[in-house]
Amino acid sequence: MKLAIIGASGFVGSALLNEALHRGHDVTAIVRHPEKITTSDSKLSTKAVDVSSVDELATVLTGHDAVLSAYNAGWTNPNLYDDFLNNSKAIEAATEQSGVKRLLVVGGAGSLEVAPGVQLVDTPQFPADWKTGATSARDYLTSLRQNTTLDWTFLSPAIMLQPGDRTGTFRLGTDHPVFNDKGESSISVNDLAVAVLDEIEQPQFIQQRFTLGY
Repeated sequence: MKLAIIGASGFVGSALLNEALHRGHDVTAIVRHPEKITTSDSKLSTKAVDVSSVDELATVLTGHDAVLSAYNAGWTNPNLYDDFLNNSKAIEAATEQSGVKRLLVVGGAGSLEVAPGVQLVDTPQFPADWKTGATSARDYLTSLRQNTTLDWTFLSPAIMLQPGDRTGTFRLGTDHPVFNDKGESSISVNDLAVAVLDEIEQPQFIQQRFTLGY
């Protein structure tokens, strides 16, 4: 397949990039700073694009089979909430404009339900440093759910997303965190990338959100 990965130099995006190339896909890495892409592969091309420019991004996305968004507005960005929400909507609009039907967005775990009607981001123990970004991702998911045009999927990682091995062994869920027998919800970024590429290759969650954990 021909895949466009937005934010391909970031923590999640670089894992998606490596997994996609590992599986033999042609990849366009869309980043703010092309010099951060140090991978050398004949199936990789890198484009510097401002994702807030719908027309510019749509031009680059045209001709791809799917768009994978690992866009991150920056955890220390004072405009994090607005930038993530607005630029995620711009990516969605550019995908539509490009004619690509398939969009997979890696968001946050904050919108997962930990009790009936209670989302993780709204619990007292949710870390204050993460709250703005998590709220923005939650609100974008609410918006994305209104899109009936694209074959979109939103992936909420496990509560703890961390560096780690690619095991290929994990469990999937939908709107509730996946916990292990110790009450932990965790996943390595490399296994998250496996789940993303699995979903792109063999879709199970069209116009749905899913999550994962060990």
